[in-house]
Amino acid sequence: MIGIFNHYIEHSYAAFPEKPLPFPFFEKLRDLASGYPFYVIETDQHLVVGFGFLHAFRPMEVFGRSAETSYFIHPEHCRKGLGTQLLDRLIQDGKARGIDTLIATISSMNPESIMFHRKNGFHECGRLKTVGRKFATDFDIVIMQRVFKG
Repeated sequence: MIGIFNHYIEHSYAAFPEKPLPFPFFEKLRDLASGYPFYVIETDQHLVVGFGFLHAFRPMEVFGRSAETSYFIHPEHCRKGLGTQLLDRLIQDGKARGIDTLIATISSMNPESIMFHRKNGFHECGRLKTVGRKFATDFDIVIMQRVFKG
């Protein structure tokens, strides 16, 4: 799973670190999601091709109805519906725990993710201008939100 994350670190703006991370970092992601759903996507041959999770938007009780989403699908398995299936599962599990707002923070240099989120009911609700720099290029953080009830 860290290999999938490291691919996006090295080749895109989808993951924000600049350098590949060691396996123990993956445990930090699991810790971040503690108490929230965390899923791994495997093929029928038990090959890991993606993962995704929810985590606290802010670690205060007043924000308990909101969660932030994170998911990464191996590039060879993108555009096969796995991301949408994973997001749908995260939404259902979020609803079961009282979450009615999902938030995604996306690099402005990642138009594929912005389009994916729009296609799945998110809308842009904010933008932090020129807050990131990767590959010697400045980028904005696009904040997208999906609110659902029931």
